[in-house]
Amino acid sequence: MPRDNSIKKVLVIGSGPIVIGQAAEFDYSGTQACQSIKEEGIEVVLVNSNPATIMTDLGMAHYTYIEPLTIDFLEKVIAKERPDSIIAGMGGQTGLNLSCELYDRGILDKYHVKVIGTSIESIKEGEDRDSFKRLMERTNQPIVESDIVTDVDSAIDFAQTIGYPVIVRPAYTLGGTGGGIAHNEAELREICTQGLHLSRVGQVLIEKSIAGWKEIEFEVMRDGAGNCITVCSMENVDPVGVHTGDSIVVAPAQTLSDREYQMLRSAAINIINSIEIKGGCNVQFALDPNSYNYAVIEINPRVSRSSALASKAQAIPLPRSAPK
Repeated sequence: MPRDNSIKKVLVIGSGPIVIGQAAEFDYSGTQACQSIKEEGIEVVLVNSNPATIMTDLGMAHYTYIEPLTIDFLEKVIAKERPDSIIAGMGGQTGLNLSCELYDRGILDKYHVKVIGTSIESIKEGEDRDSFKRLMERTNQPIVESDIVTDVDSAIDFAQTIGYPVIVRPAYTLGGTGGGIAHNEAELREICTQGLHLSRVGQVLIEKSIAGWKEIEFEVMRDGAGNCITVCSMENVDPVGVHTGDSIVVAPAQTLSDREYQMLRSAAINIINSIEIKGGCNVQFALDPNSYNYAVIEINPRVSRSSALASKAQAIPLPRSAPK
């Protein structure tokens, strides 16, 4: 696609502190995003609270603010620097959540900052559990029997209907934070309470457990004109039930037949076309090892930890290509 010449100054929000036990893939993606945008002759304003990253090195961005990643500080930076654009999907879950909050509070409109890349509406379709469920129904994609709840009692009522064990997935969290598998009411009460507290929107998905199915991921990219490719397939060595962030993952997928591979690849492309992703996206599937049944687990409408693996495995720098 041709370059959008109306973009002169872009705000990039970093992912903040690196948590022990998590990889530094979001420093990797944010750093490449800054380089990718800069080489187009566009000014880059970077806000990141972590000075111990390559991203905040001198010269990586035109203007670097090592400040707390809060809405108040971000608004002050926007008021001072007056960027015309913000890119939401390059600073991990932290950057994504903050971009959504800036949008929801009207701060982006107030300072006439437009969202480039994947839109906030598309991000919410992927991140908000209720919207995601409706998206899958609209695109005729199978999902696990589930319900979205905003309180513990509703979660317990639904779990009694579908039976234990159940999987708890909070909305808008990173690395499965606040989620888990509950085998009884006591465990569900504990996990759900934590998940509701940690979710940005106080919302968790309760779904029937399909632990033991294969977990397959596709890293996909799409531009604003609808051109779409699947860059890499990945297979988790551990089955569904072990979070993908804790699992050994191999690329490309090793045990899929051609029919299974093409089935899931087509589903990934249909999903990101429906959601109108602009940039990188990660789609996660559960595949029954004894049949051709599959279910869409979730999508990440941003550069994720899987993007780092796919970039290295395929020698295609996804975080550098996505901003383009």
